[in-house]
Amino acid sequence: MKGFSLPLSPDGSAGLVPPPPWHYVGDFLVIDYWADPAACAAVLPEGIEPFTEDPGRAAVIFADWQSCTTGGAELLDPARSQYKEAFIVVTGVLDGEVVTTCPYIWVDRDFALVRGWIQGFPKKLGSVWMTRSFGLGTPADPAIGPGSVFGGTLAANDRRLIETTVALTGESADGPVHNAPPLVNRRHFPRLAQGHHDDPAVHELVRAKSFDRSISTIWEGDATLSFGDAPNEEHIALAPVRVGKGHRFTFAYSVDDLETVRDYTAGA
Repeated sequence: MKGFSLPLSPDGSAGLVPPPPWHYVGDFLVIDYWADPAACAAVLPEGIEPFTEDPGRAAVIFADWQSCTTGGAELLDPARSQYKEAFIVVTGVLDGEVVTTCPYIWVDRDFALVRGWIQGFPKKLGSVWMTRSFGLGTPADPAIGPGSVFGGTLAANDRRLIETTVALTGESADGPVHNAPPLVNRRHFPRLAQGHHDDPAVHELVRAKSFDRSISTIWEGDATLSFGDAPNEEHIALAPVRVGKGHRFTFAYSVDDLETVRDYTAGA
């Protein structure tokens, strides 16, 4: 039986996630904001300390993605390449270095969900929508330029969780700040065997790695951001107490590796 991920199969093509490298491109809305510092500290993985120089620093990211493996077969079968996601990152400090980490993320396709778990993103299924631009600047097609307004919405289990708008004012000199530091996430896979429910098979900190990064011009503007509550979610604790700038851009990169920073199952 062959394959990179389940289900394994005789020739390996049935696996939900194909083997890397994985190549990505997507349109982004990124909103810099600040949450309750205590709530940010509460979601930091062990080993990451609060960022005391700018307490409560966080960001919300919406992305409309297209992805493929080398050769690009998925691009000709778009149901296997396109998806959208929304997530929150908070800022912390790891071994004296400023980093970000993702406590909550929602995605609308199963292959992206499992691929995220492999990389350390705690993905859940959700309904994600973003305003699109097609380059014509018509009434139904906001231009990437001053005066255009872009929106993003996230819902899960029939409840609206996050809403945002970004009204572009001009090109950005610095780009989004709050999600700029390196990303360090927690990979966690539990055991079901009796007596080992609190003894995970995988529990580690991993640093994201990528290559062949490319980015468009970054536009910025005034942003709105609001969170909605839900009985099976805890993101509301990270609701904004202050909202900074919003940003709109397109970004591409490739992935075939990650760095294990801490392996807690090995006592490292």
